[in-house]
Amino acid sequence: MSKIKKIREELNITQEELSEKSGVSVRTIQRIEAGTEPKGYTLKSLSKALGIEEKELLEKEEETFETNLELIKLINFSALPFAIIPPLNIVVPLAIMFIKKGFNSITKQLITIQILWSIVSAFIFMLASFLKNWFALGSKFILIVMVLLVLSNVYIIIRNTHEIDKKGKLYFQLKFSII
Repeated sequence: MSKIKKIREELNITQEELSEKSGVSVRTIQRIEAGTEPKGYTLKSLSKALGIEEKELLEKEEETFETNLELIKLINFSALPFAIIPPLNIVVPLAIMFIKKGFNSITKQLITIQILWSIVSAFIFMLASFLKNWFALGSKFILIVMVLLVLSNVYIIIRNTHEIDKKGKLYFQLKFSII
């Protein structure tokens, strides 16, 4: 929820009332509440109409796990049944994120982890197929690698869920997001 929408709802005023009070069009208020950052005259008018400082209006709200905990766990666990089929371990959580409108840095991070895992596991699988003749196990080597890759994905999913429940954060975190 945007900062302006939160303050507007706390003051119990509609977008139309805020528009009249600030002189900013309803459409502009809708855009700002959807994520566009207010600037210049618009920022000054809205902050004055809402009775807050301009810098306070621009502050980003911190995302909390508590508000979306169930959705985060659902998105994370939705990859589990598809750990064997790498494209679906990305598509299903991504579809849930879009359907439930769960766009936040945590859910994006979970899907990025699955994308990265799929890329790395595909590379490892191809490497194993080239190296199978170097090991005494032969074709069993590829099967062992496949099982280990699936188990690693299952571990990542379960470990992240456990950490979300216990500490409210992800165990496996990346410093970037592909989405």
